[in-house]
Amino acid sequence: MSQYFLPFNSSNDLDTSVLMVRDIAGDYRPADAAEVLQAAQHVLKQQLRGLPIMDSPKVVRDYLKMKLSMLEHEVFGVLMLDSQLRLIECVELFRGTVSQTSVYPREVLKESLARNASALVIFHNHPSTNPEPSRADEQLTTNLKNVLQLVDIRIIDHLIVAGNNVTSFAERGLI
Repeated sequence: MSQYFLPFNSSNDLDTSVLMVRDIAGDYRPADAAEVLQAAQHVLKQQLRGLPIMDSPKVVRDYLKMKLSMLEHEVFGVLMLDSQLRLIECVELFRGTVSQTSVYPREVLKESLARNASALVIFHNHPSTNPEPSRADEQLTTNLKNVLQLVDIRIIDHLIVAGNNVTSFAERGLI
């Protein structure tokens, strides 16, 4: 695992132009773009852990944008929440193609029960960068809501990440 730090220049001022990485051998080198994004995802994930999701919608959106906005394929995942709506875990459940992914309610239920989740925020991305929910997205949300209700797990929101835009089903009254 790499360690990150921002170097200081000769006048002891923080040099914000480069992020350095220390590799396993202990040598430092400039971080590449993927490592910078990985570090940012790690920071946002740490900010989310244990927080009530409803108290931090901006952090949730920023984390999901960072995680999904640049992907060229669809991903479906779930933020598993406890009874106080604090994050238990972010789980990527399904990976698809450029325009679709198959989601199996049975697997969502199984993973939710395994983590003792009381509520979920489901999410996926649209590589097309069109933030509008499709009819299939709406139907999936309804199906998942019906299945999960049977075991007292509620869906708080369904977020679609499309480039820099995030669409919330809850904000649109679709949940």
